[in-house]
Amino acid sequence: MGCAGIAKGAVIPGLHLSELNEVAAIASRDVDKAKKTAEELNIPTAYGSYEELLADASIDVIYIPLPNHLHREWTIRAAEAGKHILCEKPLALTAHEAAEMSEAAAKAGVLLSEAFMYRYHPRYDMIKKVIADGEIGDIRGIRSAFTFNNAGHKENVRYRKEWGGGSIYDVGCYPINAARLLLGKEPEAVTVQALFSPEHDHVDMMASGLIEFEGAVSLTFDCGMWAAFRNPLEVLGTEGIIEVPSAFVTGAPGSGNFFVDAKGERREVEVPHVNAYTLQADHMANAINGVSELQFGSADGVNNMKVIDACLLSAHEHTRIKI
Repeated sequence: MGCAGIAKGAVIPGLHLSELNEVAAIASRDVDKAKKTAEELNIPTAYGSYEELLADASIDVIYIPLPNHLHREWTIRAAEAGKHILCEKPLALTAHEAAEMSEAAAKAGVLLSEAFMYRYHPRYDMIKKVIADGEIGDIRGIRSAFTFNNAGHKENVRYRKEWGGGSIYDVGCYPINAARLLLGKEPEAVTVQALFSPEHDHVDMMASGLIEFEGAVSLTFDCGMWAAFRNPLEVLGTEGIIEVPSAFVTGAPGSGNFFVDAKGERREVEVPHVNAYTLQADHMANAINGVSELQFGSADGVNNMKVIDACLLSAHEHTRIKI
């Protein structure tokens, strides 16, 4: 649903590699744009409206990469049309919206999952095993970042405040999600400082934060759309450290590898070079077909939005926010 850059550049190519999924149609409010994209990406059907896509009885799942402020409306409409939904992150603009989307999916009996592709890469299970095996001891903290510089493209939807623009929504959601995934628990409080840019409709162009979990363990993170590119993650333990140089982007061979530095030895853990977008789609197909349970359902998306809500409130009010 839509011809967004993430869909054309990553998700659809990943779907084409899947043996369980087929890209059967694409829709845009501009039929010529839909036809051009369909031709470029070898998609058999192009629609000139989102409604036509939802009316297509042959479609099982709708992928939604629309601007953030449209996620709620079209997720609910897709659920009401009986379609399963894979919705781009952030799931919504607020936790309240995300809860409405979750309720609509449950009422319709369809699956709804937030498209954090990195979670399906095998290295995160490998990292969790290193932690579970006690190689780095007790976790004392997590550090992560996701930054890039796109500030010159002021027409970009990321710089429309009412459309859900800003770095916390766009890339800060990744370190937050990863900390929740690795710790297996929800945060208790957040404190965030942000740069709000008048040149970019007053969205947060850079933010730094502290996310508190029980047991005095915290995530310290920064995110930005007006800074040099990087996306590392570090898990600090009492006996060692896990270092992930490229925590969320794994396009190149070897980019998924990570390092374990523990008990006087440092080793590189080699990870298979796989397409996380393909694995994400395959996981959802297996859940729909009853082969396996959906690992990250809509409730997880609601919980992530609760943290994002608190981060944005903290940044605006310059205060610590309890969740």
